[in-house]
Amino acid sequence: MTVPLTLACGRYDRVQALTDGRVQPEGVDLTVVHLEPEECFWRMLRHAEFDAAEMSLASYAIAVANGDDRFVGVPAFLSRSFRHSSMYVRDDGSVTEPADLAGRAIGVPEYQMTASVWTRGLLRHQLGVDLDGVTWRTGGLEQPGRTERQRLSLPDHVTVEPLPSDTTLTAALLDGTIDMIMAPRVPSAFRRPGSGLRRLLPDYAERELAYYAETGLFPIMHLVVVRRDVAERLPWLPRSLEKALTQAKRLATDGVADLPALRYTMPFLLDALERQQAVFGDDPWPYGVEANRPALETFLGYLAEQGLFGTAGTPPTVEALFAPSTLDASRI
Repeated sequence: MTVPLTLACGRYDRVQALTDGRVQPEGVDLTVVHLEPEECFWRMLRHAEFDAAEMSLASYAIAVANGDDRFVGVPAFLSRSFRHSSMYVRDDGSVTEPADLAGRAIGVPEYQMTASVWTRGLLRHQLGVDLDGVTWRTGGLEQPGRTERQRLSLPDHVTVEPLPSDTTLTAALLDGTIDMIMAPRVPSAFRRPGSGLRRLLPDYAERELAYYAETGLFPIMHLVVVRRDVAERLPWLPRSLEKALTQAKRLATDGVADLPALRYTMPFLLDALERQQAVFGDDPWPYGVEANRPALETFLGYLAEQGLFGTAGTPPTVEALFAPSTLDASRI
């Protein structure tokens, strides 16, 4: 007998085998609901609508630190990304290198979002930027009115100011209200010739390789969480989901370079896969706690450094983020 379960997540190749039924978690009759990450996070954090869902690593860790125990984590990391490409400035010479950002106004969709946390860590620790005097302006990238999905209690030395409700980050950058945007999505204006925008780090691909060689980190963005009431009713579920998600990822990646026809619409796919193999080895996207402990510990350190655990929050351990059955899964 199986139990019905709903998982909300993005439409990734690494979950496709769950969507089309080639993989079913043990004991589960699974329905996958595909949502964009922002909607998925909002609906789970505000209303806990789904049995399980993709979740921002930052939002989840902050919730755990502040006593919100509605969810338990599964160490299947559906989204990862280097963030060297995600910083955009005006092409007017006012910011020509990272050091110029000291004391400036920087726009982010949300101060607490995972991409922002990793990018601030990159700026401070790899690029040597003094962020103590920066003013962080928040708002929607192209749609006005975006707000933080969680209430934040930040220390006095962190200055976060929302943009006016009728203004976007892109407009604020173009009119000089802010000096840089940090955003996981590419501003549409950047794609237009003569937009006046450029990347702060146009050689981002080379820098990402150097960053990985130096740190060994492939930044984690999102994990999977299960509602605690569901996990308590079905204590085997987090491990069952982890196994199924791992199997689905393997089906998406194994043998892609050996197929007679390109699976994806990428003319240089074989070259990309062979370069990836040279850098990351056999599994560029590992799941599980131990394989990701350095990235998780680094990220929790960044959250603390950036004031995101608040005055009342206690920084959680890596172990506190995940269902106990997933912590020793590698021993089975």
